[in-house]
Amino acid sequence: MAVSSVRLFNNLYPSRASLIAYSTLHSGFPNSLGYNSFRVKGGIVSSISGSSRVRASVKGKGERTEDYPLAGDSTDNKKVAESWPRSLQRDFAGTPYVPVYVMLPLGVIDRNCELVDPEGLTNQLRILKSVNVDGVMIDCWWGIVEAHAPQTYNWSGYRRLFQIVRDLGLKLQVVMSFHECGGNVGDDVNIPLPQWVREIGDSNPDIYFTDREGRSNTECLTWGIDKERVLRGRTAVEVYFDYMRNFRVEFDDFFVSGVIAEIEVGMGPCGELRYPSYPVKHGWKYPGIGEFQCYDKYLMKRLKKAAEIRGHTFWGRAPDNSCSYNSAPHETGFFRDGGDYDSYYGRFFLNWYSQILVDHGDRVLALANLAFEGTCIAAKLSGIHWWYKTASHAAELTSGFYNPAHRDGYAPIAAMLKKHGVALNFTCVELRTLNQHEGFPEAMADPEGLVWQVLNAAWDVSIPVASENALPCYDREGYNKILENAKPRNDPDGRHLSAFTYLRLNPALIERRNFVEFERFVKGMHGEAISDLPLN
Repeated sequence: MAVSSVRLFNNLYPSRASLIAYSTLHSGFPNSLGYNSFRVKGGIVSSISGSSRVRASVKGKGERTEDYPLAGDSTDNKKVAESWPRSLQRDFAGTPYVPVYVMLPLGVIDRNCELVDPEGLTNQLRILKSVNVDGVMIDCWWGIVEAHAPQTYNWSGYRRLFQIVRDLGLKLQVVMSFHECGGNVGDDVNIPLPQWVREIGDSNPDIYFTDREGRSNTECLTWGIDKERVLRGRTAVEVYFDYMRNFRVEFDDFFVSGVIAEIEVGMGPCGELRYPSYPVKHGWKYPGIGEFQCYDKYLMKRLKKAAEIRGHTFWGRAPDNSCSYNSAPHETGFFRDGGDYDSYYGRFFLNWYSQILVDHGDRVLALANLAFEGTCIAAKLSGIHWWYKTASHAAELTSGFYNPAHRDGYAPIAAMLKKHGVALNFTCVELRTLNQHEGFPEAMADPEGLVWQVLNAAWDVSIPVASENALPCYDREGYNKILENAKPRNDPDGRHLSAFTYLRLNPALIERRNFVEFERFVKGMHGEAISDLPLN
């Protein structure tokens, strides 16, 4: 018989009967409106609510400060259930089983590749296991493993972590994280790119994505060096392949036993297949449109060559009227309605810019399939949902998704993933369009419309679709939105998510009231009956 999750929590944390949620003193908005602002991997999400909530700021993977809803510790299952209108509850009993994974904390492995607090982590994993969570997700940071010298790898902390996960009967989703973690003031986790890579960047900053003003972004390497031997005699994709191949050899026993269920291959900032078009470090603020990131010498050389082949050498430049990171579309000559984005030159440039993204994914995933033959592989796309209700979809264009109102920009990416048999992992499935309009009506955001478009682009070519939440979620409204997206009601083809990964394991999640809601959510994802649902 399974041990009650609440009982297990009390046994493991007897001196912490009530975990108090973190709070922030940095909200710049009036408390009378209950204003909540969330900076997520895809930007900032805001909502207005009368409930007692505090702000969560997530500045990209590894760059986050978090604040959680205040919740008491004495609420039982029945009281939590009664707080949600029964008329809005859907019974997911008998629906398809969708595995649930939980992301581990960013700092679980330190810069020396040692496991931090193995006993505490083991206790937390036991709590997750008590509610039948299927497994956990962990980032394997390039900046930790290959930190000091090319092709010198240290996996020691990850092996110990994997052993703990295996012993508890959990599965692993492992992310090949080729990007930087943190780096901003106040971040408690900071994992830069490998030292030897940064030394190369000191003398050749063009190995990084670069904006119009010549500022390099050290979060990840530019796709312009995918085939350039500038990394001590290796190209960027060769470096990625050697890293993945070494991981496969090092952890062969975990692959053979099936403990490693999936490999997610990072292909850009935050591990997402996109350009770093909205970097907070360069002053971007939501809902700015971002900037094109193709000004390193390697990408500019390819742009000029593409223009020459087209027969218009003067097109070998990026747009000069797309303004700056925090502009709105209507303020620019390029993105405004009827703007240059839809001119002959604009279509040429955006086709080239987005194709660079697709080609990068094509190259890296081809090598990933060689390294991880027989293993499920996934790639992550970010949910750029602001300005979605405008004609140009400017924020998506600067991120590399050529998705204006008259064109499906996600179909070519889905086709590329289909070619390699790779699953699509998409973010922001818990966000509601109405909430975005309440917080930032000028952003013309539509996360629900974006999710529907991307999921259908993937389902149309019959590739698995997984997802994760974009910001911390503890309430039933958010969980129900995830469930509805995971298992669309009355879908004639019975389509559903292949897996869901929760962002992320933290003290607030396992606080009693929050964990009761999470347990209920897991049951719904697994297609189990939930006792507090009405029987009608």
